[in-house]
Amino acid sequence: MHILSIIFPLIFIVVLGYSCCRLKFFEQQHIAGLSKFTFYVSLPAFLLLNMSQINLQQSISLFAFLSFYIPVLSIFGVGILIDRFYLNKKHKKNYQQHGVFGLASSYSNMVLVGIPIVIASFGKEMIAIAFMIITFHSTLLFALTFLIGAKGSSKFSRSKFAKNMVLNPIVLSISCGLILNIVGITLFEDVANSLTLLASPAIACALFVLGANLAFYKVAANWQPALIASILKIVLLPALVLLVGTYVFKLDTQILNVLVLLSASPVGVNAYLIASQIKQHEATLAGAVVLSTILSVASFTFWLAILL
Repeated sequence: MHILSIIFPLIFIVVLGYSCCRLKFFEQQHIAGLSKFTFYVSLPAFLLLNMSQINLQQSISLFAFLSFYIPVLSIFGVGILIDRFYLNKKHKKNYQQHGVFGLASSYSNMVLVGIPIVIASFGKEMIAIAFMIITFHSTLLFALTFLIGAKGSSKFSRSKFAKNMVLNPIVLSISCGLILNIVGITLFEDVANSLTLLASPAIACALFVLGANLAFYKVAANWQPALIASILKIVLLPALVLLVGTYVFKLDTQILNVLVLLSASPVGVNAYLIASQIKQHEATLAGAVVLSTILSVASFTFWLAILL
């Protein structure tokens, strides 16, 4: 019952967003506007405000970083090997396609799903460690995907990629909040109150947008690659994080719990956007986003039962 009380409000908002779009109450352009407000205004305000106020001593941990990213990079590599030797036997040197499948197997939807789950399960005081993980997540995995793909293409621009990553609203807001925290600058009360108002709907909007976007994605006819990526992402990855964090780095229980839940998040929507940009595994990524999000209800229930 405790686990149900954690997950149900989050599922309710996701299902509401999905239903509103399926019933044509919202059109795709409406969701595009709401997405823009969520990702460029509300979530950045939430992240900046919280990052500027957290205890940095609790959020910076090399062992926690390694406990998360060693498994992530390992699963990324496993995804590449599966695509090269099992899913794509005829074209074993299609590095762009291999890299995209590796991304599908390891990229977590931490902002839309991970943070709400962590807050609902352990409270806001535990999101400090999540910010450290999120700061490097997109930059590392997207860069790796593009660099692997660059072996078979000359279109990759390092300068353009670096600019996009630096100006990414999630990375930028966390970085600005980190600077404010390190320098010791306290926001004026009126500014802090304004950011608090903007940040208030961030989590609800993020979950609503996630559900709404699922209405526009379809599970591909070639569902097998999408299912394989989903299993790697929400089953194998968190299991590996749990093993590495427990037996290799012997992390504090609360920090380990946060890392496992973040790694158990479904495939992030931005991975589909990368696939669309590279024009590889687009149907697979769309299917993986939908399948992993649906299956994550069961996986989160499983992991919460183990962790709590």
